[in-house]
Order: sequence, then C-alpha cells, then structure tokens
Amino acid sequence: MASREVTVRGAGIFGLSVAWACVTRGARVQVVDPHGPGAGSSGGLVGALAPHVPESWNAKKAFQLDSLLMAEDFWRAVEAAGGVDPGYARTGRLQPLADDAAVALARARADGAEALWQGRAVWEVVEAGDTGAFAPPSPTGLVVRDTLSARMHPRRACASLVAALQARGVEVVPDAEDRGAVIWATGWHGLRDLSADLGRPVGDGVKGQSVLLRFAALAAPQIFADGLHVVPHADGTLAIGSTSERVFDDGSATDRHCDGLIERAVSILPALHGAEVLARWAGVRPRAVTRAPLLGAWPGRAGQYVANGGFKIGFGMAPKVAQVMADLVLEGRDEIPAAFTFDALLSKGAR
Repeated sequence: MASREVTVRGAGIFGLSVAWACVTRGARVQVVDPHGPGAGSSGGLVGALAPHVPESWNAKKAFQLDSLLMAEDFWRAVEAAGGVDPGYARTGRLQPLADDAAVALARARADGAEALWQGRAVWEVVEAGDTGAFAPPSPTGLVVRDTLSARMHPRRACASLVAALQARGVEVVPDAEDRGAVIWATGWHGLRDLSADLGRPVGDGVKGQSVLLRFAALAAPQIFADGLHVVPHADGTLAIGSTSERVFDDGSATDRHCDGLIERAVSILPALHGAEVLARWAGVRPRAVTRAPLLGAWPGRAGQYVANGGFKIGFGMAPKVAQVMADLVLEGRDEIPAAFTFDALLSKGAR
C-alpha cells in the first residue's frame, strides 16, 4: 500500500475522485479548495453520463468506455464508505431518429457497439412505442436505445465523495501548504494558469447553463434530442441542459438561455409543460484545446501533476481518471492514453 503524501488542489469531480483513489491505496491526502466542494462546474444539475458513439474508435472512446463500465462499482464503494447516495443509476438513454439516413447510421453503430462494448451494454434501434411513456417523439417512429448511459446527480456525487473522504479522515480545506505530490484539478482557471506557465494556449472555459424541474420520471431513461439532455433523477427532479457559450461576461449568471432550454425540452416532451422550475444554474467548464482530459506531470515542475479538462464528460471519465492518476502519482506507472498527455497537447497547433 502507498504511504506517500498527496495534496489535491481543487474539489470538483476530478479532484475529489483522484483524492478518493489515492486514499483507498493508503496515501495521506489533503484536498484544498478555497471555494469548497463542487463550487465550479461540478456543482451543476444535469449529470448525463453518456458514451461516445461506437464508431471511429480511438483511445479517448476506449478510456471513456472503461470508465463508464467502472462507474457502478466506483460509486457503490463511495456510497458505502460515506453513507451518502450519489444519485448514480445506469438507466440508459433514448435518441429519436429523424430520417432513413439516421436510421441506417444508427444500425451501423449498433454493429460497432456489439464489437466494441465487450457484451456489457447494447446500442439498438427500437420502436419508440416500445420504450415506455417517457419517450421522445420520433419522425421515423424509431429511436436509439443504449444501456451504457447512466445518470448522476452532480451535487450529490460531490457530497458523496466528500462524505467518503471524511470517513477516511480527509477534509476539504480552504487553504493549506502543499504536502508531498501536488495534483492540480483546478478547472478552467487552472487551464489559464497552465497556458500562462507554458507560454501557449492550453485550454479555457466554456459556459454552460441548465435547469432543474420538479417532474418525477424516476428510473426512466435519459433523453438526448436536438442536442439537449433531459435527465430524470431519483429524487423526483428532472434536469435539462446544457448550453455551450464560448463568449460570456459572467460565468455564474443565468439568463434567457435557460428559458430557451425549457422551451426546447417542452417541444421534445410536452408533458414537461408547466413543471415547476426548482433551480437554474450556470458555470464554466474546463475545455482543453485537444477536447480530451489533460492528465499527467506538469512540465518543468517536479512532483506536480495535472488532472483537468473534463469539459462535458468529466463525471463519466472520473472513475478511470482517478485510477490512472493514482497509478502515476503513487506507483510511477503511466497508463494515461497518449491523447490525454501534455506531449499531445504541446504538439497540437494552437487554435
């Protein structure tokens, strides 16, 4: 078992998950975040853990598949340790198919899923009427149903990790001196710091807004239609999101874009009309220029590491990110895909 000291800076989903992975291997860990757990983009509402399409396979898609397949055991262990339900369930996803070309493509992807998803999940084309009452209308009468997608309540997931860490004697503190290896999981501000340190663009933030409604669909599958995620949670709420805004003045302010999300969701699922709005959220998600998570040793800084750039897939990637970062920091074993490394980023033309 490891006995190394580790300081994790940042208490979003990457920071908390990496801290948990290090603690479970025996490391002495402290988590530092002046804003508290889940204060940034990890404190959102949606929690759609959805796979990339099963085609044009690459290391990023394979890594995400591993992570999604790890998720159930990961979150079960976290909940058992701290006693807080993270809101995880592998409830699947439905996607309407607009025309014959979309149907043909979806069926080809079903073949890809059969070959690539290890027999542990299914991507299939089915009649929309066979998927239950909570289903999107489809011009073709057909939808894609996959059984790999899961839902996660982001705020509960962060609270679950905090509780699990507390059960192991680890608190999230606002300030502390570094001890041992330092892992920077500091979101979009961290990407800006990296850009300044390396003298070239590494990544930045993309604002997103989302809405939480009072609508009980409970264990129904999530829906992805017209670029919109509609995610039922187990507590009788339903999340809608999100926007992607490259230009913004206030990353935490909600505005008319939230109204647009509701209008689009009602057009997909008329049953949502008139549902009470419980919360509106805005935050800025960290996006590396490679669009992949950025993992590994900070160039030129001995004993310092980076786990950042989760962007829209951070919760789905977190179990595997935690594993490979603990491998690297505690055991010196580098299992990070080349596409996620600083070498890949620094060899990529800035854009």
